[in-house]
Amino acid sequence: MRLRHITGSEEKIYECPIVIKDYKENKGKWNSVFSNENPIFIEIGMGKGKFIIENAIRYPDRNFIGIERYSTVLLKATFKIVSMAEIPANLKLICMDASELPEVFEKDEVSGIYLNFSDPWPKDRHAKRRLPSRNFLSLYEKVLKPEGCVEFKTDNKGLFDFAMEELAPAGWETEYVSYDFHADDKAMKDNIMTEYEEKFSALGNPIYKYIIKKNKH
Repeated sequence: MRLRHITGSEEKIYECPIVIKDYKENKGKWNSVFSNENPIFIEIGMGKGKFIIENAIRYPDRNFIGIERYSTVLLKATFKIVSMAEIPANLKLICMDASELPEVFEKDEVSGIYLNFSDPWPKDRHAKRRLPSRNFLSLYEKVLKPEGCVEFKTDNKGLFDFAMEELAPAGWETEYVSYDFHADDKAMKDNIMTEYEEKFSALGNPIYKYIIKKNKH
């Protein structure tokens, strides 16, 4: 489905006080932006923001940065945020492409990365654009702490199979894998669902998830 553009969204998103405009200037200084030394977690492809907002509320001792490449989508998230009685102080948003990560975050600056229901880019020639591809795994490695994890959820089995096949060639290993995540009561205990997750699970679609770390061997 083609994304419908909202005229002026590129400017309107910055009316939200937590959207960072000159984000590359903060490379290596994100803890100063948050005025604390708490660990930083980022969600790439945050959509309308439900997941990242609820994380920020649930974990006030962590800092969260939501990344979304489309200003039209990010604008919808800002509407939700500015309507809140209190905006979480540990939440910032950026409108950027994930390929820019090493230009925005210093080595070892990020403690964890979330990928939720990413665009599957189904055509083979677009494989490098898939967020769980080895192409992007190499970028995550440049900003993650050595013990940092990438967590990926999707309802697209083809994309998940592809993601699993990318791990060994890229030098990553699994900490957790499930082909029916919502059936895992223990893992679901702390799960925060995205808008897509609620929709797809309600339709009876299985949700696939992995948690991975860089192989140290």
